[in-house]
Amino acid sequence: MLMMLGSFTGFICCFRAASKIHTKTHSHWVLPSTTRSSPAVCKHKVQSGLKKKFKHVFEGITKAGNPTLLNEIYTDLYITEGGTGELNEEHEVRQIEAAFRKADRAEKSIRQEELFELPVGRQEPIRTVMTKGVAGIGKTVLTQKFTLDWAEGKANQNINYIFPFTFRELNVLKEKKFSLVELVHHFFPETKEAGICSFEDFQVIFIFDGLDECRLPLNFHKTQILTDPRKSTTVGDLLTNLIRGKLLSSARLWITTRPAAANQIPAECVDMVTEVRGFNEPQKEEYFRKRFRIKKQANRIISHIKTSRSLHIMCHIPVFCWITATVLEDLLKNTEGGELPKSLTEMYIHFLVVQAKVKKVKYDGGADTDPHWSPESRKMMESLGKLAFEQLQKGNLIFYESDLKECGIDIRAASVYSGVFTQIFREERGLYQDMVFCFIHLSVQEFLAALHVHLTFINSGANLMVNQQKTPIQFYQSAVKNALQSPNGHLDLFLRFLLGLSLQTNQSLLRGLLTQTGSSSLSNQETVQYIKKKISENLSADKSINLFHCLNELNDGSLVEEIQQSLRSGRLSRDKLSPAQWSALVFILLSSEEDMEVFDLKKYSASEEALLRLLPVIKASNKALLSDCNLSERSCAALSSILSSQSSSLRNLDLSNNNLQDSGMKLLSAGFKSPHCELETLSTASYASASISSNDIIHPYLLFHINQCTAVLSLSLPCVLCVCSLSGCLITEEGCASLASALNSNPSYLRELDLSYNHPGEAGLMLLSAALEDPHKRLETLRERERKVLPGPVKVCQEFDPNTVNRNLKLSENNKKVTFEKELQSYPDHPDRFDVCHQLLCRDGLTGRCYWEVEWTDFVYISVSYRGIRRIGDSHDCMFGFNSQSWSLICSYDRGYSVSHNNIETYISSSSSSSSSSHRVAVYVDWPAGTLSFFKVSSDSLIHLYTFNTTFTAPLYPGFGFRFLTCSSVVLC
Repeated sequence: MLMMLGSFTGFICCFRAASKIHTKTHSHWVLPSTTRSSPAVCKHKVQSGLKKKFKHVFEGITKAGNPTLLNEIYTDLYITEGGTGELNEEHEVRQIEAAFRKADRAEKSIRQEELFELPVGRQEPIRTVMTKGVAGIGKTVLTQKFTLDWAEGKANQNINYIFPFTFRELNVLKEKKFSLVELVHHFFPETKEAGICSFEDFQVIFIFDGLDECRLPLNFHKTQILTDPRKSTTVGDLLTNLIRGKLLSSARLWITTRPAAANQIPAECVDMVTEVRGFNEPQKEEYFRKRFRIKKQANRIISHIKTSRSLHIMCHIPVFCWITATVLEDLLKNTEGGELPKSLTEMYIHFLVVQAKVKKVKYDGGADTDPHWSPESRKMMESLGKLAFEQLQKGNLIFYESDLKECGIDIRAASVYSGVFTQIFREERGLYQDMVFCFIHLSVQEFLAALHVHLTFINSGANLMVNQQKTPIQFYQSAVKNALQSPNGHLDLFLRFLLGLSLQTNQSLLRGLLTQTGSSSLSNQETVQYIKKKISENLSADKSINLFHCLNELNDGSLVEEIQQSLRSGRLSRDKLSPAQWSALVFILLSSEEDMEVFDLKKYSASEEALLRLLPVIKASNKALLSDCNLSERSCAALSSILSSQSSSLRNLDLSNNNLQDSGMKLLSAGFKSPHCELETLSTASYASASISSNDIIHPYLLFHINQCTAVLSLSLPCVLCVCSLSGCLITEEGCASLASALNSNPSYLRELDLSYNHPGEAGLMLLSAALEDPHKRLETLRERERKVLPGPVKVCQEFDPNTVNRNLKLSENNKKVTFEKELQSYPDHPDRFDVCHQLLCRDGLTGRCYWEVEWTDFVYISVSYRGIRRIGDSHDCMFGFNSQSWSLICSYDRGYSVSHNNIETYISSSSSSSSSSHRVAVYVDWPAGTLSFFKVSSDSLIHLYTFNTTFTAPLYPGFGFRFLTCSSVVLC
């Protein structure tokens, strides 16, 4: 009998028997017409057989007589469309961590019943779908649920037949020959009974689950073409021709695989790639609520998982959710108010202990209070650990009877343990009817491997990783070095477990299995310091993040706490961070529950150093706001690398108002040309100088340097750039000519050009409309119908509000000038007056698009604020720029310019504040758009200083603040 294992959401030991394997092939299986059943009856029989096969799953070990209905415990999975079938050699934990950062994004997700539906805008039908996903993520049961829904008449009823196969069962037929018809008859005898030998007449879906476990030769370059479904050949050649579309081209195929094996099938043979990401946040909660019916228990478990970064990330894997549920169910049953595991090592130790307890009580007839580790079970675990480590070193996830014998495991003895250790270790019939073995998940193999290395070291002092005797400190340091030298992170999780096992608290959980204790708290501290030193080095983001997880396993969160305190206090933009602290910030941001859809560099530090340090966060974000950050050509090179990366999530990039130069744009264009670049929108507009007269108010945002935009378009930039928005930019016929020239000189991918609210003129529109009619251009939409220009900015003639003025401030010139005075002024009491802070507000609140100018001396805060800002006291709740209610430009002779909001200050310039330079500042508010811009006004131009991007929720009032300095003043111009 061929033992099959289906895994989903941890329901990982569902064994089923395949049909008996025939030893000869048949060229004519056409029954007499009198004995044939009709196609409708045949379909009903196939559906009945599939319902019987797939309606039950088993949690953990097979519970004879007590199966679980799949429909009762099934939890939807998060499936995304897109990606490639390219090889991904990274450790699957790294892939999960990347998926965790994307799981709740507004990505295009699909339901399993939509797999073969034609997407909007697609002309060609979908024949072959490849679904990728790491081990334990739920691919197998997804195919089972898809099949069961069809068999029960719930979905895909336009499909006549669904034929599910696994590569494990097909592996057994490697030496046999079948035709496609014979293969279907072999596994689905109902079709043979109906005499169906021509599947071209039916809508058919073939499911092939587990390409990564395929042992059949799939040679897409040398296999002889086969088009006759009745002609026999090897199963490998049969599948190759089916996948290539040479055989039964009308059929649809669904292939599942782990990412590392996806490239076995050429990309041209796959019409759509999807990825199973496991559980997103709501699905995690749904799983645990289904598993734990008591609401209080479920809430506690969900809340506990969120407190641990490691557990929270790993619970995106359904099989890890099952391991977690198994452990917590046992702990809550025995210690309702006790501590729950917070680290991965603790969780896996408890899982191991639970299995030992079950065996002792259920199979050995012991009591709950009896020691659960016997000499036999200890020996078995030591052997399994040795097997796990040796096969991990060889890169093997599947092994054979000879491998077990080398580790001292007797197959007959192992079968005694199969009742419980099936949950750790499983066996099945495989190629040539040999026994094939594997652990239920790679993480279990890595944990047992780490346990074996740890046991060997504390028992004999031998270091299995380097074959040398080492002190405890050297032992753990060598483990860190080995993991860092692994290019794809293949030792990341092993290292976490090994370091976690060094804690005496974890060793105490393994009493009875461990006969000696390991390292001391002193050596643990030295290991912590060694890891922190390594974090300070120039490591890749993935390596650095794994070392932070290692610190978590060692119960050290000091680096992370330092940065979290800086974030909470708003000091971060002013602090000089060490390399280790920058790495800690990256770790916090990438593992945070907070939405990373939009990353604004200015929240942390508007500098090139910050950008280069936070590149992994930008890479994981959908939109990056990098305007006004003093970026240069060096930043362009780094961003180009991100745009070229297959794993980049970046779709929107704002680089406006940086000194990128033509050389920087050329570097960026290399990234845009990459086949992996999926950038959709790019902003590089700069605020150019423009003359200003007393009779004309210039909208600063409309000082658009059209030449830079056309330069961007002509740099062969938009390989995937779809949208260019120039709405409201005062573009005239001359600007349209420049744009048309750029479009004509470059094979652009631009699909949409927004020129609404401009003055293009009929001639300008004719030039651009020609691009719509040019079959060689991809431009599909030209927005230009809204011809009227947006209302220009209102030139504000404000007055100070005397009821808000602090008594150290003196009003003059008809409430147009305010000066700081040491002597208190005699203003009447008023609830709106600032009693301590040297501040005042203007009289009128502003919405819409407004512009005003002021002149300043010495040291002032030029601000806007909500009316509700506090007036009493000198706390941050009252001071402009130190709370969420206000935004400030800080102007100083000595320090230059800086901006502040919510107690985060960003320095801009120290070169424009000498006593001889202009001290006139322009303020522009676009309330609907959520922008607040400050400009320095020179004799004939505006020089942009800074722009805040936010969402305003109430009218804004101009405000001004002063330090304790005489002669500081502000005049409303």
